[in-house]
Amino acid sequence: MRVRLVQSPVGEVESLRAVDLVAVGCFEGEQPSADALPDVVLEAARRAAGRSGFAGRRRQRSATSGSPDLGVAVSVTGLGRSDRFDRRELSAWIEDELRHARSAGYGRVLLAVPAHDAAAGAEAGLEVQRRARRVGYRFSRATGPARRELEEVALLPPEAHDAAYRTAEPLAEPLAAAEAWARDLGNTPPNEAHPAWIAAQAEGLAAETGMECEVFDREALERHGMGGLLAVGGGSRRDPRLVRLAWGEGDETIAVVGKGITFDTGGISLKPPKAMDEMKFDKCGACAALGIARGAAALGLPGRFRVFLPLAENMPDGAAYRPGDIVTCYGGKTVEILNTDAEGRMVLADALVRASEEKPDVLLDFATLTGACVVALGPHAAGLFTEDDELAAELTAAGEAAAEPLWRLPLWAEFGREMAGRQADLRNVGGRWGGANTAAAFLANFVEGSGRWAHLDIAGTAWRGPDQEGEFGASGFGVALTLLWLLRRAGRL
Repeated sequence: MRVRLVQSPVGEVESLRAVDLVAVGCFEGEQPSADALPDVVLEAARRAAGRSGFAGRRRQRSATSGSPDLGVAVSVTGLGRSDRFDRRELSAWIEDELRHARSAGYGRVLLAVPAHDAAAGAEAGLEVQRRARRVGYRFSRATGPARRELEEVALLPPEAHDAAYRTAEPLAEPLAAAEAWARDLGNTPPNEAHPAWIAAQAEGLAAETGMECEVFDREALERHGMGGLLAVGGGSRRDPRLVRLAWGEGDETIAVVGKGITFDTGGISLKPPKAMDEMKFDKCGACAALGIARGAAALGLPGRFRVFLPLAENMPDGAAYRPGDIVTCYGGKTVEILNTDAEGRMVLADALVRASEEKPDVLLDFATLTGACVVALGPHAAGLFTEDDELAAELTAAGEAAAEPLWRLPLWAEFGREMAGRQADLRNVGGRWGGANTAAAFLANFVEGSGRWAHLDIAGTAWRGPDQEGEFGASGFGVALTLLWLLRRAGRL
């Protein structure tokens, strides 16, 4: 699917002949919001918005059919109240509108971006162009006839922000490509995407971009005493891996760690069978980290970058780790195992210590870590844990701008005390309450020596289930917000 910007304002109706549908938004109690369209198209939009029952409420639709003098169909969709319209609403409208156009059989769509503060400036331009590209993403192993897809999306910026949108245009494609790759990795089924396969994808990226890539196999993990990875991966015939990517120059080191459980049965503490198929998405932290690596390299972002991927398959077997085991993680801390389904924190422990040895100025980790975070925030936001107020503010702002919201949760000392072990330094689960917080407090024990650290629990946002809004499968959550955060730091937006 091709995505392009249209010069704003559109001067003549003839310039719209290349599209089948013009899609326009309309706020509650207002006229359709599109200041850059020819008068005859705006008049058609106003007629559609003036039909009985249409009030501009969110997702209301009214459309006109094409006519000889107009040449294209015009669709008007309600945007809700203007004072409640934000970047998330803008992003949702773009995806909804384009999916609806696709399902209605249109191949070429012009989307008139509403004239609103949420759509103003280069960052909004980047988000609009990225969101449009998301609709063209498809992952499938189906062998039947392919469904019809959109051929082209033309984006018409608000007239006052045409230049800003064009400033963002060169950034949109590499960012969207990085996100799409992360989604591909996340969606790849577990019979294909095992630890060695993910490691091979990282090696391929390194060969393509000139990154340094180091892969620790079982022998290397044993030699370095990475007991967390070895314990979690012990029950699988597919050995665990730890991947390290390194590239870039500069005064600051940014490290990213991504949890990569390629399939999670829960191990001996077996999960219920319902929706266990979705546990192929337990690798989405590692997939996001790889997407960030690809995007940062493609965008030429400055700095020394380090990416670590702890990869394992958590299976029940005679060699699997057990509740009651005591595991020694990399760096020497011991952990009493109370539940083998709390495996993500075990593989992260090894990787976080290894990342901290590089003395990063900022260390971020992405993990589909806890069901407790999903209970707290649902599929609407990821949990953010950090003791650094400035870093929390930066990441939260980037998440809002990229429509990937974060919600900060506390790292109080009480949560850390709850993770103290009875016969070891730590235990791998706390009590029933505050599970996302106790998991984050557990991880805090393994980042000594690093600079500013933030843990992002993406368990509720990393994929969309069949009963949720949006395209089923991996979402790529975390790639856009992190790359936007890095672009801001580099002064590129």
